[in-house]
Amino acid sequence: MNWLTDYVKPRLSKVIRKRESPDNLWHKCKACGQMIFHRDFVAAQKVCANCGHHDRVGPKDRFEALFDEGIHQRVDLPTVKDDPLKFRDTKRYTDRMKDARNKSGDTDAIQVAKGKIGGVDSVIAVQNFFFMGGSMGMAVGEAIVRAAEEAIALKAPLIMITAAGGARMQEGILSLMQMPRTTVAVDMVKEAGLPYIVILTDPTTGGVTASYAMLGDVHIAEPGALIGFAGPRVIEQTIREKLPDGFQRSEYLLEHGMVDMVVHRHELRGALRRVISLLMEKHRPVFHQAAQ
Repeated sequence: MNWLTDYVKPRLSKVIRKRESPDNLWHKCKACGQMIFHRDFVAAQKVCANCGHHDRVGPKDRFEALFDEGIHQRVDLPTVKDDPLKFRDTKRYTDRMKDARNKSGDTDAIQVAKGKIGGVDSVIAVQNFFFMGGSMGMAVGEAIVRAAEEAIALKAPLIMITAAGGARMQEGILSLMQMPRTTVAVDMVKEAGLPYIVILTDPTTGGVTASYAMLGDVHIAEPGALIGFAGPRVIEQTIREKLPDGFQRSEYLLEHGMVDMVVHRHELRGALRRVISLLMEKHRPVFHQAAQ
């Protein structure tokens, strides 16, 4: 019997416990694999300092980053029927919705807020990819219509930040009907003479791209974002050809005239302020100097 290992060591182990690291202390970059201290990653707006990869962020982070001093007010959104088609695949749609709501804390895949950007009243609608892939259903359509009405009432620009895999299959034709509905909402904003600005983030695909995502007066994309209707793998399988490098990414679309600018997330608020200032010039009050 070795008294050092059999007696002393177990007693010491009880006194000196190994300190465990929290699971969320570090973040591994999805692009380069770099390990980043989570607090630094959040402070950098979830952009990798090593390779510049833009990770996905939710509505709360978007609002705080874009509105002046992060000050904003959430816009109340209409409620819709949760399961209009009584849909079920491997799981009930109502159960999927319940899980998504518990994980995200949101009622659906979009949030709308109003505040000031560069001192100008603005309305921002943000799709949340963490809620069922940001999929477009009736709730998203209603929210965009509500955002358009709010922008018109405030005489403010409407900024749409897209992040979605497309329409929500669990709502069938009802989700596809949101494509013309949101198109009409965008037309309402434009007919009021107000700017509609779209910020395309990773990913923006499917019926979202085929409707409100590509109707902006100005299209701004984040670096490396996947933007298109069908995904690259589906296209390759259909045409039986290898696609060019970077196909459907922001930089490729900029070269081919599909987006107006690609802006780093750290510079997005400044770029948005400049665009809003230019497009809202005619809405500024004119003070005429009294004749002397």
